[in-house]
Amino acid sequence: MRDDGRIALGVDVGGTKTEIILAGRHGRKLGETRIPTEPEAGAEATLRRAAEAARTEFGAGAADAAAVGISVAGQVGARGVLLGAPNLGWTGVDVRRLAVAAFGIPAVVVNDVRAATWAEWRLGAGRGARHLVVLFLGTGVGGGAVLGGRLLDGADGIAGEFGHLTVVAGGRACRCGNVGCLEAYCGGWGLEERARDAALADPAAGAALVRLAGAADAITGEAIAAARSSGDALAARLVEETGDVLGAALVGLVNALNPRRVILGGGVMDGFPDLLDRATAAVHARALPAARKRVEIVRAGLADDAPALGAADLALVRRPRMRG
Repeated sequence: MRDDGRIALGVDVGGTKTEIILAGRHGRKLGETRIPTEPEAGAEATLRRAAEAARTEFGAGAADAAAVGISVAGQVGARGVLLGAPNLGWTGVDVRRLAVAAFGIPAVVVNDVRAATWAEWRLGAGRGARHLVVLFLGTGVGGGAVLGGRLLDGADGIAGEFGHLTVVAGGRACRCGNVGCLEAYCGGWGLEERARDAALADPAAGAALVRLAGAADAITGEAIAAARSSGDALAARLVEETGDVLGAALVGLVNALNPRRVILGGGVMDGFPDLLDRATAAVHARALPAARKRVEIVRAGLADDAPALGAADLALVRRPRMRG
């Protein structure tokens, strides 16, 4: 099970499930298991159960791990304290301290999409690029950036909240409390909410969506994709508007950060892969000529285990200065 003495555990704590991997050098996955998260039990219990699952599943491999990386869907401060996690209901929790106690090894804690950013840069579609931006469109919208070969941290460790860029002044309410956020238009929940509102406002136009979903308030991304495939005009317009807003956000990011590569991933991108072309066209049409000249916009190269893989690799790289 040994891998040149460079083995780490990666734990991705999501709202419903926790993925645990054992990883070797260069992202080589040596083992994988999952457990229910049960966030109501609290962070300490969740991490303790994850550690027990790792020892049970990986045996000697878990004992060989030099560090553990914890990725969490929330805002993680520089010292591993969870500043906010709406899907988990944990706030002000010292996740790093709890992880060290549960696993008995040094721990690194990072936002899940920043962990995925690290994984894409080191192991996936970002390899070879020293300047890149990553944007994941899932239920929400998260992001990260690598500038000059360094993961962008920010003053408090929460850089990369690109989903909460204001893209429409006075626009739709976002779950973060702001209005007009990118997530409110391009996140999965935002797209579904826009579709429901549109179907209620114009029942004739929304008839196909309602028929597929069973009710206006039950419209999902899958129903939007199916209606669009059948030629439904409202579904097509919703997706086009999503691409336009995404394109506008990317124009701003490309102008502001001057990345060589932009990586797009997540469930919304999987469901509507042509969003990549629409967003790319917007960047090439409207970004500053010097910024757009050499930028590449590509799909993410890794699967759903990118946050756990990224957290494990980040734990190995940052371990010497992250001991509990």
